[in-house]
Amino acid sequence: MQNAKLRNYLHLHFLVFIAGFTAILGELISISAIPLVWFRMVMASILMFAFIKTTRVNIKVSPKLAFKFFIAGCIIALHWITFFGAIDAANISIALAMFSTGAFFASILEPIIFKRKIIWYEIVFGIFVVIGIFIITKSEIEYLTGIVLGITSAFLSSLFAVLNGKFLQKASATTISFYEFISGVIFISLFIMLFTDGFSQEFFKLSISDFKYLFILASICTAYAFIASVHVMKLISPYTVVLTYNLEPVYGIVIAIILFPEKEKMSTTFYYGAAMILITVMLNGILKNKRILKRKHS
Repeated sequence: MQNAKLRNYLHLHFLVFIAGFTAILGELISISAIPLVWFRMVMASILMFAFIKTTRVNIKVSPKLAFKFFIAGCIIALHWITFFGAIDAANISIALAMFSTGAFFASILEPIIFKRKIIWYEIVFGIFVVIGIFIITKSEIEYLTGIVLGITSAFLSSLFAVLNGKFLQKASATTISFYEFISGVIFISLFIMLFTDGFSQEFFKLSISDFKYLFILASICTAYAFIASVHVMKLISPYTVVLTYNLEPVYGIVIAIILFPEKEKMSTTFYYGAAMILITVMLNGILKNKRILKRKHS
């Protein structure tokens, strides 16, 4: 029993490591953010469809629910585009530091969508997060575009996560994700056809290394990571899962510094700001867990 629990915890940290490695792949893939996300979602949709057929998951939903999934699919597509755009405009460290502000946005969005009261410490933590962003922006002003894209990505990610929390009351996680991936492909395809040169031969010309990294991104970092995280959440408390996933920027930044030391070397002030944001996010998770436990025992 103890060994099984340890295996699941190690599996969880491996999934967080994979999440952090997503940013590394974004740096290694040479194509721009929009085609990158299109290929990622197409490949992930195919893999997810194969999983659905193999496991015989029922994916029938009402047209009204399918439309809601479509909106969420557009949001996650925009989240990924702005995230990889932040890496292109700045670097991995900036993108991940800004991405960690997602917990702050979630604390604002949850009371609105779930119609609950705002908790006092969420406001305090929100102020600390803003200070952390200010410290990073002041020290790394040359990366302002990347910072703005990173914050936008964090907001969209939080909105997507909160909406999915509502959707899970009506459909399985596999069904939701499949529809969202397909929706993301449709949304980006329409954008490419209407506002760019369209699907030219150049668009589909991928180098061997780009195709290889895209496949890893779509299979291991998207389809597998999603299916495995659903499995882990059945065995480990959601609080532990969420809190552990807050380590994603830490893992990602450390890997980035090791692999790209010249590009990822930041000022000391940047690390002060990033540490403030990450510590605030962790404290928020700890206090939320205590609040949930108190509610259960009362």
